[in-house]
Amino acid sequence: MATDFKTTRVLRMKDLPPKVGFQPSTIYELVAKGKFPAPFKLVPGGRAAGWFEHEIDDWLTVTSIRNKDRHQIGQICTGDTQ
Repeated sequence: MATDFKTTRVLRMKDLPPKVGFQPSTIYELVAKGKFPAPFKLVPGGRAAGWFEHEIDDWLTVTSIRNKDRHQIGQICTGDTQ
């Protein structure tokens, strides 16, 4: 009987800047504005917080699609379709 295990990785703040290209201050600003996934506490009442990697990956995918769509709309509006 085969069992499939899917690993769920938790990212800490130190892992995010190289992954998303933003400094911690920018990430916290985006979280406060509701434009970036909020972290969760690793231990109830504790200080340590993290993000599920799949949530960050999903955010990157959605953000890149939105930006691509905006870029294409801008090209159509300006007549620059190269």
